[in-house]
Amino acid sequence: MSEQVASRGGQGDDQAVRRPWLMALAWLWVGIPFAYGVYQLILKVIQLFGG
Repeated sequence: MSEQVASRGGQGDDQAVRRPWLMALAWLWVGIPFAYGVYQLILKVIQLFGG
């Protein structure tokens, strides 16, 4: 049973190496809205404490 788990892990690693563009797209899909949210948070904090 442990051999099956090990072989499945190897296949997943191969797919990750073959698709770096998909990994970059996933990071952008999450990173862009997150960065926008942080930007909006900073603007609100400035309004709250600075003005």
